[in-house]
Amino acid sequence: MAGKGKTFIVLGLIAVSVFALVYFGISLTANLGKSKTEISAEDADKRLNKIYKDIHVNSSAPVKGQIDLDPSSVGDSLPDISKFPLSVDSTTDSYAEIFSSTEKSGSGNDGWLNEVAADFNSSSILVDGKPVSVKIRNIASGTAADYIRSGKYVPDGYTPSNELWGEMVKASGISAELVSERLAGNVAGVVMSRQKYDQLVGKYGSINVKTITDAIAANELAMGYTDPFASSTGLNFLVTALGTFESTDLLGDKAVQGFEKFQANVPFIASTTLQMRDAAKSGMLDAFVLEYQTYVNAADLTSGYVFTPFGVRHDSPLYALGDLPKEKLEIIRKFAEFAVQDKYQTAASDRGFNGLNDYKSELTPVDGSLLSSAQKLWKEKKDGSKPIAAVFVADVSGSMAGEPLNRLKESLLKGQKFLGKDNSIGFVSYSSDVTINLPIGKYDTNQQSMFVGAINSLQAAGGTATFDGMVVAMKMLKDELALHPEMKPLIFVLSDGETNEGHSLDEIRGLIESYKIPVYTIGYNANIKALESISSINEAANINADTEDVVYKIGNLLNVQM
Repeated sequence: MAGKGKTFIVLGLIAVSVFALVYFGISLTANLGKSKTEISAEDADKRLNKIYKDIHVNSSAPVKGQIDLDPSSVGDSLPDISKFPLSVDSTTDSYAEIFSSTEKSGSGNDGWLNEVAADFNSSSILVDGKPVSVKIRNIASGTAADYIRSGKYVPDGYTPSNELWGEMVKASGISAELVSERLAGNVAGVVMSRQKYDQLVGKYGSINVKTITDAIAANELAMGYTDPFASSTGLNFLVTALGTFESTDLLGDKAVQGFEKFQANVPFIASTTLQMRDAAKSGMLDAFVLEYQTYVNAADLTSGYVFTPFGVRHDSPLYALGDLPKEKLEIIRKFAEFAVQDKYQTAASDRGFNGLNDYKSELTPVDGSLLSSAQKLWKEKKDGSKPIAAVFVADVSGSMAGEPLNRLKESLLKGQKFLGKDNSIGFVSYSSDVTINLPIGKYDTNQQSMFVGAINSLQAAGGTATFDGMVVAMKMLKDELALHPEMKPLIFVLSDGETNEGHSLDEIRGLIESYKIPVYTIGYNANIKALESISSINEAANINADTEDVVYKIGNLLNVQM
């Protein structure tokens, strides 16, 4: 009898042990892959409510402001051209200034055209018996096009990454003579992980933009691309993708419907190539767009990704702009002839250019006005049927007094024109406490007026409780999503990045991760590293908005994300 009792005790202990192992095994595996701060969805709401109760939250009475009904003007927001310094200066009285895309007028492998220009300027080349030279200004193709098309600053020459920008310049009424179709060869492409590439080849037989858009529409591929208003590769991908749905009419009903279905499954539109590459490194994306010259110079990409070219070639065409004097036009022509000499083409090849020379452009020339219409279509359809709910969180602590707060106000007042009437907007400000200046509401004329009024009423004083402000924004968005679950939530934090009161990032990181709300940060004379750490959690962008170009940068960011 004692033996049987002993047996029952042993069996009981075994059962308890097995139960404990199973219980703790489930608990452990449930947390595999989570960061130390990540919390379950069911716990997130409890923590959010608990932290929210700890915060002193005020509500200010909405104040209406005077709204400007004129459409947004890119030219008004562009900074002085000196924001984009010369990468090569002229050496003679007779010269031509050329805007150059950044992949060839930067530094290192991206500095090829600077070397060509420096040699050109020291070669004693004459026009009409006078020595001549060139200035090279390092400026992204889309930004350069904004200066030229708006008339804010028109250089003598323009060498964007591809001819699409040249067509848009022509359509704006600026004379643009194509002096050279190619200074150095390059191609845009989709860079896809080897594993995903092999998987899709197994299903579709080959990879091209058509199979890529089909795979995205079928939710088989997580791919990101860049802003088609600013990025040469992004613009190229947009029109190429539209062409896969209806090649004879890029804006026809079939193309629009195909684009909407495809775009509904695009998880990520990046403001910059750097932001997109960071998202890929995090494992968020299977594929993304990039130029071949950048791809071939990145060992981490060539070893684990496959490059598939698409669209028009990126051969750095060179245009002469406006009604130039004969002398300046001749300088640009001589510079084009100089750049294509064997010596400089070999140097270009050494830096990753002139690869994939056998690739032929898939697109026939696209009229510039059609390209502008394609951009507008993208703006309207990029979020599919999901309207956006966004809360702007503004730092009004004492450290923002003076110029930082003035620039914050200016950038928001001008940037709000990009917010979109179908979206819903709220506004929060914070110092030591947090104030809900404007509850989330549909961005109609009334809400727009109150948004402007909230901005105008901001005054700086007190401490800096940045993460308290973010918690209040998250609570507002969670309440809004409970009513409208179809909405896409966003937070924009405008701050100098210095936090000295309230909760810490460590305390709320789990909430940001759990809710997966992208937090875009804009820094004014800021601790940029602190702001980057916030934005990087869910692969959002960070802008270092110095006093010269904050308005333009924020306008671009809102244009992409809103």
